[in-house]
Amino acid sequence: MRLYGPPGATQAGGVTNPALLDLVRDLAAARAGPDRPPLIGISGPQGSGKTTLARAAADRLGGAAFSLDDVYLTQAERAGLAARVHPLFAVRGPPGTHDLDLADRAVAALRTAGTDSRTRLPRFDKLADERAPERDWPVFEGRPKVILVDGWCLGATGQDPATLAAPVNALERDEDPNAVWRSYADDALMGRYQAFFAGFDAIVFLAAPSFETVLDWRCEQEADLLGLTLADLPPGRRAELARFIQHFERITRHMLAGGVAAEVVVRLGADRAVLAIET
Repeated sequence: MRLYGPPGATQAGGVTNPALLDLVRDLAAARAGPDRPPLIGISGPQGSGKTTLARAAADRLGGAAFSLDDVYLTQAERAGLAARVHPLFAVRGPPGTHDLDLADRAVAALRTAGTDSRTRLPRFDKLADERAPERDWPVFEGRPKVILVDGWCLGATGQDPATLAAPVNALERDEDPNAVWRSYADDALMGRYQAFFAGFDAIVFLAAPSFETVLDWRCEQEADLLGLTLADLPPGRRAELARFIQHFERITRHMLAGGVAAEVVVRLGADRAVLAIET
């Protein structure tokens, strides 16, 4: 294990922990080729700081960054999946609800970009719950020195079919009693998603101390968006978020228990302090 600098918060006052920036810098440098910018993944549950870290590292290193969230299927595509497979697939997030071909095309375009290139990166409008029009996608100018992609399930491994039988929460028990939704998601994770993950040169996993912490982190995000303190977040909204994160609970718990293929695991405290960096 190597500890990069003193432990501290992953984010403090909107500033990313320098130790994590140094970590990403060193990973990128070790995996860079003469004509191939390295592809580095930042993984972690909701609210862990993965998007902030990826964007800060991109800014520091002259890289390009986008999120797995930016390649969600469109509403129409998810509606079709929900009709064919299970209604829960109308909700974006779980494996099976991403357009990984789009992600692959974005990475390929960045890797072949020249000094005068203008590369459009996908963007998803979460408020509209729809992929943004391509004309509104951000543009990366030039050739990136590193490509960073953040995503909550990057590096996740599949589960034993027997494990899928027992529900882990009320959502699975009441809305997926026959395990159709979670089994399809696991099949997608073990298939197309593993092929996507294999293209990364390194993945960093920001590990929460427990799944219970994730709800507080997600509520903090929501409170910030609304300009509120966590204590002032309406109880009804917290209840909605508690149901929402049940869509991610099974795989998140699996990853926290070791079901993740990552070159580096960053152990976080409940306050997002970096407790250890394990390689």
